[in-house]
Amino acid sequence: MGKLWVIFVALISIFLPFLCNSFSPESPTDRRVLVLLDDFAIKSSHSLYFNSLKSRGFDLDFKLADDPKIALQRYGQYLYDALILFCPSTERFRGSIDLAAIINFVDSGHDLIIAADANASDLIREVATECGVDFDEDPLSMVIDHTSYAVSETEGDHTFIASDDFIKSDVIFGSKKIDAPVLFQGIGHSLNPANSLVLKVLSASPSAYSANPKSKLSTPPLLTGSAISLVSIVQARNNARILITGSLSMFSNRLFRSGVHKSGSPTKHEKSGNEQFFTELSKWVFHERGHLKAVNVKHHKVGETNEPALYRINDELEYSVEIYEWSGTSWEPYIADDVQLQFYLMSPYVLKTLSNNKNGLYSTSFKVPDVYGVFQFKVEYQKLGYTSLSLSKQIPVRPYRHNEYERFIPAAYPYYGAAFSMMTGFFIFSFVHLYSK
Repeated sequence: MGKLWVIFVALISIFLPFLCNSFSPESPTDRRVLVLLDDFAIKSSHSLYFNSLKSRGFDLDFKLADDPKIALQRYGQYLYDALILFCPSTERFRGSIDLAAIINFVDSGHDLIIAADANASDLIREVATECGVDFDEDPLSMVIDHTSYAVSETEGDHTFIASDDFIKSDVIFGSKKIDAPVLFQGIGHSLNPANSLVLKVLSASPSAYSANPKSKLSTPPLLTGSAISLVSIVQARNNARILITGSLSMFSNRLFRSGVHKSGSPTKHEKSGNEQFFTELSKWVFHERGHLKAVNVKHHKVGETNEPALYRINDELEYSVEIYEWSGTSWEPYIADDVQLQFYLMSPYVLKTLSNNKNGLYSTSFKVPDVYGVFQFKVEYQKLGYTSLSLSKQIPVRPYRHNEYERFIPAAYPYYGAAFSMMTGFFIFSFVHLYSK
C-alpha cells in the first residue's frame, strides 16, 4: 500500500502542471484564476465583471477567504496563474495562504488584483504596502470631494466620486476613449516614492482629500489632491502585474449599470465608465494587451548567414530579432521605432536604433569597434505598459592575427617616404663625395 501511495504522489507531481489551466508564454490568456471572497454574495453582486472574464476564456475558481482548503500551490507547482482578492475585511487567510505566500506568488511572475474598501483589514493593507502603495492610516477615512462628486438622488454624500483623470496610455486602456466618468466610493491610497514601478491610472481631483466623513476635521488631512490615487497598477521587474484599488464597489453590477452626472458638468451619462474601465484594465493586468515576446535572435557577418563563434575587430556584422505582441487571440507584429541594440563591453561601444520591416523583424548593421574583448549584444526594452524585454548574448572579439595586417599601411606612407628619401640622399651624397675632385 505504501508503494502505491508513493507512485500516486509521483504521478500527480508530474502531471499536475498539465492538468492545471496554467499560464503559457505561447498563449498568455489561457489562465486559471483564484478569486477569494468575503461572502459568496459578491459572486452575484459583481457578476458582470466576473462574466466578462469568463467570456474571454478565464477559468475562475471562487472560494471564501476563510476556507481551510485554499492553496496557491501543491507539490511545488502553482495551481493558479492569477489571484483576485475581493475580501477586504479578511483578517486572516485560512489554508496555506498568507502574506508571504501572496508575495511569493507575485515574485514567481503571477498577477494580482486587490480591492479594498472602508472596512479594509490590516492584512489587506499589508499586502498593498508590499506592492508599493499605502492606504490611509485612518481606518475610518474615505476619499471626499466637494467639487467632483457624482450627483445622485440615492447617493447624496460627497464620498461618491466621479473621476475622469485617467492615465493617457492606449496600451493600458485600449484605443477607444472612456467617455463617461468612473464612479468611486472607498479609501484612497498614496504611492510609495521609493517604488518606481507603481503608476496611478485613476487619480482624484485637486480638490479631493481623505478624511472621516462623519466627523469634523481637527487636523489637516494627510492625503490631499491629485496625490490621492483611486486605482493604481504595478508591473514588477519579472513582468508580474498588479491592480490595486480602495473600492470594491467599483466592480459591482450597481456601479457598472449606474448612470453618472459629474458635479459641475452639463453632460449626464446614462452609464458610468466603470465597466469599460475595468474591462480594458483587466485585459492589461492579465496580459491580453502589452505582452511582448522576442524570438529568432540572430547575428552574423554581412554577406553570410551562419552565426560565427567570434568576430574580428572592424568586421561588418548584422543583428536581427523578431518582436511580437499578444493581441488577446494571437501574436501580432510589434511595431515601434525605439528599440535599441547595445554592443557592450563595460559600457556601450555601439548604440544603434533597430529598424523594423512592419512585420515584427528588427535589424541593424554596424562595424565591430577596434577594441577586442568579450562583448555582449544587449537589448533592454522598457516602455510604459509593455512587458520588458531583456536580451543578452556574449560574443568574443579578437584582434588581427600577425598575418592579417595590411602589408603597407596608408597612414605610414609619410614614414616610408622619409626612410627611402634618407637612403636616396645618403647614396647621392656618398657618390658625390667619393668621385668629386
